[in-house]
Amino acid sequence: MEAIRSRQCKRAYLDRPVPIDLLADVLAAAALAPSTRNGQPWRVEVVTGDTRRRLAARLVAEFDRGTPTTPDYRNRTAADDPTAAARATDAITGVLRARGLTSTRRHLRDNLDFYGAPVELILHLTADAPPGWFLETGFFLQNVMLGLVSAGLGSCPQFSVAGYPGVIREVLGLGPDRIIVCGLAVGYPDESAAVNGYRPPRAVLGEYVRWHGQAPLAADTATG
Repeated sequence: MEAIRSRQCKRAYLDRPVPIDLLADVLAAAALAPSTRNGQPWRVEVVTGDTRRRLAARLVAEFDRGTPTTPDYRNRTAADDPTAAARATDAITGVLRARGLTSTRRHLRDNLDFYGAPVELILHLTADAPPGWFLETGFFLQNVMLGLVSAGLGSCPQFSVAGYPGVIREVLGLGPDRIIVCGLAVGYPDESAAVNGYRPPRAVLGEYVRWHGQAPLAADTATG
């Protein structure tokens, strides 16, 4: 419960290397996530050192050129409902304020440099992946993020880097038979950075849970 409650997206990192053996332990434990018929469809590229710098430089260069993003799949509806749109506005406003920025461009650019994290994980699936495999990869990814918290590390899941899937496939030697699901910035968080203290407000339990039968006394208690 403590790991769940303390996990949040970290967008500033210390210049401190992450032990590869520690990452291996977290990834091995995360693979205990459930999957249909034990298929375990997720695949992960662990990107560090010169390869990490080369990948970030290529992604940032595409952004600076104004290259349109072409992700391999759609991660949200064409038009957010009013509640989701309001939450998105509040969240980006809070992040920008915490980072001392007045526009999203610098923020988006830093996103493609993995916010300075020393490690970037790239998750990918087969090109014919059914929707259920995305669900199962989500189980795995959440395990990774909670495992990182327990190991004293921070992370930030990133759909943004999947906007340039061709660059990722080229740099990491992946074929056209793989689709890029997302990235995950990983490192030791800089807790002195204001952005790492920002938490967007979360819905209270009653906004997303319906109880059929017995209900708790505090069903509308905020989740934190």
